[in-house]
Amino acid sequence: MNTLSGWVWSYPLLALLIGGGLFFLIYSRFLPFRYFYRGIQVLRGKYDSENSNERGQISSFQALSTAIAATVGLGSIAGVAVAITMGGPGAIFWMWITAIVGMATKFFTCSLSVMYKGEDSAGVLQGGPMYFITKGLGRKWKPLAIIFAACGMGGCLCLFQANQLTEIIRSGFLVPMGVETGIKSDFIIGVLICAIVSLVIFGGIKRIGKVAAAMVPAMVVIYFTAVVIIMIKYSSNIIPTITLIFNDAFTGDAVSGGALGALILMGVRRGVFCNEAGVGTASMAHGASKNPQPIREGLVAMIEPTIDTILICTLTAVSVLVTGAWQQFAGQDVKGITITLAAFETAIPYFGKYILLVAALIFAFSTLFTSSYYGTKCASFLFGVKYAKYYNYIYVLTLIFAAVGSVNLVVCFIDTMYGLMAFCTITGTIALSPKIMKAANEYFKNNKL
Repeated sequence: MNTLSGWVWSYPLLALLIGGGLFFLIYSRFLPFRYFYRGIQVLRGKYDSENSNERGQISSFQALSTAIAATVGLGSIAGVAVAITMGGPGAIFWMWITAIVGMATKFFTCSLSVMYKGEDSAGVLQGGPMYFITKGLGRKWKPLAIIFAACGMGGCLCLFQANQLTEIIRSGFLVPMGVETGIKSDFIIGVLICAIVSLVIFGGIKRIGKVAAAMVPAMVVIYFTAVVIIMIKYSSNIIPTITLIFNDAFTGDAVSGGALGALILMGVRRGVFCNEAGVGTASMAHGASKNPQPIREGLVAMIEPTIDTILICTLTAVSVLVTGAWQQFAGQDVKGITITLAAFETAIPYFGKYILLVAALIFAFSTLFTSSYYGTKCASFLFGVKYAKYYNYIYVLTLIFAAVGSVNLVVCFIDTMYGLMAFCTITGTIALSPKIMKAANEYFKNNKL
């Protein structure tokens, strides 16, 4: 699996993701930055009254919350620590680059998901790469849509979140309490996670959207507050840390021994894992929005990388770097969440691990709730709604497997699926990009922007 992951995440895919994002950014004349405030206005519900009679399942805010809930998961806590320990502090810089170009990528992909909605076998309007590829490019492109949906069923399994949630419960609480840990305890934790997730995901996208809209603001506030405390305590280390990130970004000396290419790949892989720009999952959430305007929905979607990568991932990176936690485990085979836990315990004795546990619970479960929806939509496209419901049963059972499995196996499997999904999504989006720019020009002209 590690070999397969390395083959998928080679330089051609890197060129497609970064090059594709740069193409979208330049082709749109830096539209995401010029109309960022417009996206915030849409998000605040300024135009919701126009959508009241539109076909769809959730509001633009709920769509954004669902997408962020899926991206701002434990990848933003553990994934960042993994990137730093495996690639060095410079990997964070390349995560930022991924987020910047990812804003343009999400604008295009999520606009397409509304422009080319399709009906599933039950007659319900759906959106996502598999629909905009087939409806926008024609049936000859359907094999690409099928590959995306097949990989989406695997990539949307929340193996990493379940694995890391189990790790923080074990290392943060069971071990200090003297409880014997092993496969048996991990299995029990996995069963509990499975039970909690089942209560929400079998309620469908409307329940998921409501839960996500309630959880996302709380999780951002809790995590932001904790990291601000760490930054205040280690304020003298902030400037050296920022300098280290930029210096190492172009040398790779800190950890990877000058292997700059490996560092860039690690930063992009973890950046894509955190914000999912180009993967295509977020476009499935926005495709369920009642918003009838493709461009307006795209403006909302482009806010996501700012929140999940520029804000949340940077907060994690700062806490891990300023406390020196990333150096404590150099050369050791530890899980990402353990490194972040060490940073919180060092900076906030006694209470740090409890703060991180609350944040981790919210981060993890928000992702666990929403990703099942993505996988179900992929299954519906391939097998029809009648059989897609069985995907959720497979989904919750794999959480138990992830709880007792190896983090390396889990990460490599998800990376492989994400890479193949991204290839399909970016390829289809580049082919349809002229359609979006034509619609964008009309939208901004009609709204005198």
